[in-house]
Amino acid sequence: MSDRKTQFEKALLGLRSLVMSGEFTGSTRLPEVALADRLGLSRTPLRQAMDQLVSEGLLERIETGGCRAARFTLDDINDAIELRGVIEGTAARLAAERGADPAIMLDAERVLDRIDTALARPDHIDFDAYIIENAAFHQILSRLAGSQLMQREVDRVSRLPLASPSAFLREQELIPDFSASLLRAQHQHRAIVEAIRAREGARAEHLSREHARLARRNLDHLANAGPGVATRVPGLSLLSAE
Repeated sequence: MSDRKTQFEKALLGLRSLVMSGEFTGSTRLPEVALADRLGLSRTPLRQAMDQLVSEGLLERIETGGCRAARFTLDDINDAIELRGVIEGTAARLAAERGADPAIMLDAERVLDRIDTALARPDHIDFDAYIIENAAFHQILSRLAGSQLMQREVDRVSRLPLASPSAFLREQELIPDFSASLLRAQHQHRAIVEAIRAREGARAEHLSREHARLARRNLDHLANAGPGVATRVPGLSLLSAE
């Protein structure tokens, strides 16, 4: 990997993390010089990272120059989650209709087996393992359609604030009946794979869209969980009161 690409990726990861954590509030212009120093980078890769985050919707341009952190309403975030469900649902339907690669289906089964292991003890769920394997499952789901375009679109929409499949998984103590919701989610994972294997496109799409809506219910709980929660959930600090 070239040094230029490495610097860009370092800038992108660092800047995205700062924005999602609520480092920049209100209409404040991002301080490029200070940020470059903080991230240990030159301003060129930082500006490239800012361009990328503008395209992702995390930053917005200021008429007088520079960028500021975008703000989102609850409806915006719900729409982003719904959009992820639509795109993942389309990927699942296409996978069922076209016939999924058996090797990728095997990868999906192995990931689901590891999620079963993580959930084996309801009183002592391995949340770290669940987060890793849940993200892996959704990445595999985007590959099952055999379309690089679909993979890119699933990846893109998952970067929208709080639209990621793992957006709320680290705040389980704030969500009522969270352990049971993970078991329901895993049941949906299995059902989606079964529908794809059975070539039931409409069912695979419906299940995927319903699966995404679990995140909407978790968002509702967190949005009403009281002060202090926004600093614990990456992206929640971008939620405006409007």
